[in-house]
Amino acid sequence: MADADRPTASPARPGQRDLTSGPIGTTLISFALPTLGSSILQSLNGSINSAWVGRLIGEDALAATANANMVMFLASAFTFGFSMASSILIAQAFGRRDIDAARRSFGTALGFFSLLAVVVAVGGWFLSPNILSLLGTPAEAVPLADAYLRIIFVALPPAILMVSTMMALRGTGDSLTPLWFMGMAVLLDSGLNPFFISGIGPFPQMGIAGSAVATSIANWTALAGLFAFIYWKDLPLRLRGAELAYLRPSGERLKTIVVKGFPMGLQMIVISLSSLLLIGLVNAEGVHTAAAYGVTMQLWTYIQIPAMAFGAAVSAMTAQNIGAGQWDRVGKITGIAIIQVLAITGAMIALFLLFERPALGLFLGMDSPALPIAIHIQWIATWSFLLFGVTLVIFGTVRANGAVIAPLIILAVGLLPVRIGFAWLGRDWLGADALWWSFPASTLTNLVLAVLYFRSGRWKQSRMAVNGAPRPIPQPAQP
Repeated sequence: MADADRPTASPARPGQRDLTSGPIGTTLISFALPTLGSSILQSLNGSINSAWVGRLIGEDALAATANANMVMFLASAFTFGFSMASSILIAQAFGRRDIDAARRSFGTALGFFSLLAVVVAVGGWFLSPNILSLLGTPAEAVPLADAYLRIIFVALPPAILMVSTMMALRGTGDSLTPLWFMGMAVLLDSGLNPFFISGIGPFPQMGIAGSAVATSIANWTALAGLFAFIYWKDLPLRLRGAELAYLRPSGERLKTIVVKGFPMGLQMIVISLSSLLLIGLVNAEGVHTAAAYGVTMQLWTYIQIPAMAFGAAVSAMTAQNIGAGQWDRVGKITGIAIIQVLAITGAMIALFLLFERPALGLFLGMDSPALPIAIHIQWIATWSFLLFGVTLVIFGTVRANGAVIAPLIILAVGLLPVRIGFAWLGRDWLGADALWWSFPASTLTNLVLAVLYFRSGRWKQSRMAVNGAPRPIPQPAQP
């Protein structure tokens, strides 16, 4: 359908945009940058909170939070997958101007996540000691980890609902609103941590539990603010009157969210499993190598962010255009996104390599024997994240049409038999360098397989949309 023939809605805010019309390059970068900012804020929040815990309480507390965060990672992995599936449904509905279908999908997702979050939070509170025992948490860290984990489970429901709602908003073309409220959560969380940990002023001194309380307060406050804003600005996804019945999960929509979201959640598990297996091989090389790799991973966290942000942005933008039947724009979106992610990731890699010694020295100290090892790792492996970025853009395109199994298989092949196999078998002729060369080997494998799958066109035979009666998207009310 031509742009001129389709109803449009003038956005109430600069962050909410129509992803099916206008110049692809400027629309994509304007949409992706706030998503990139949200991801950076999340990473910074984790780093800042770890610093507060480590400095104000000590290493035992830091180890306790690490064990608890492993549990949270598993919950967030599947939250991401299910949220991505629901956001694609919403984006496709927006593309075909079916506001009712978008609201039904949002209501189903919100109802499902609310029930899931309550079950996980209540179960986690009572099963916290059993979970820590299953993880093999050191006995001396169990009391601290249990105190932290129980309250973190209280913070889980708003976190899950925040993620799902933010991704739903991105499906509508609004990536700026999630950025503002992610910023609110991060400011509250990182700002309140020292007050609750140390008992500054009128705040109670709670130790490690105080860090979890700060997170809980931040999440609940940001979630309340986000929904207040949605209704204040009358954003398209708000549910009113009879539409509140959409919160009762719909069978067809719920099935789509679970069936399509589960493989996307498993992708995160595959990434985590590969990392854990590789860490085991790295630890065998000695404490200096392990320290060097740990610090390098801290920097890689930020280098990966553009790829992940653009992958999510491409999914939303492609899904809207698929919903609008504008397949001619899909290939162009993919191509332009690849250029943009290469430019941004390449600039970040160049910056890190240019200032690698002072950047790594912040963590290790300039005289650390691990510093030369970390620099060596950077030069061998860091450039491979360019390939990773292109792969995630391709994955973002194909999953926008419901193709989620092939990306999971491709990722699993690259990260498990190729990466771990190369790191293990290559030690006889490359030594420890086999560990670092396994990154280019796996990312190149993933990229080649992703390109072959994309060019085959099989992903176009998948289906994500749930049928609904088209209705024009209303113009959000001016404040």
